[in-house]
Amino acid sequence: MPCRRPREFATRLTPQLESTPLARTVLRAYLAGMPQGQRFADVGKLILGELFANAVRHGDAPPDRLIEIRFAVTTGRLRLEVHDAGTGRPTLQPSTAPDDEHGRGLFLVNELSERWGCCPRAGGIGKFVWALITPAPVFTDLTLDRTPKLVPA
Repeated sequence: MPCRRPREFATRLTPQLESTPLARTVLRAYLAGMPQGQRFADVGKLILGELFANAVRHGDAPPDRLIEIRFAVTTGRLRLEVHDAGTGRPTLQPSTAPDDEHGRGLFLVNELSERWGCCPRAGGIGKFVWALITPAPVFTDLTLDRTPKLVPA
């Protein structure tokens, strides 16, 4: 009997910045089991880390509320979701000064994802931020401008 992999995964993590690497690790493990999952890994981990960290840093939810992450590969795209019980909605800020160490997270999400947005959660408590990610191109010798060399017989 063939092994079937889940199409969607969800888990809840504590609302601490220390949970951000765990969120990325869970995504990496999920993608490792998916056909062509590695094509989403680099951008997916970056975007998930930014969305999760934003939920922790800017969330106004009570400290006992967990943050839920969900992801699925459907129709050739990776869909990431970060759910929290906070009321604030993320907004893309104008560009930051070159020396600023913060404020670039949503800029990266906006630039690296196909689309992203924020929606209220079912039941009216909190919100979720989602992003759709297209797969990275497959690099071959031809895309690296290497042409096969013919050896004379």
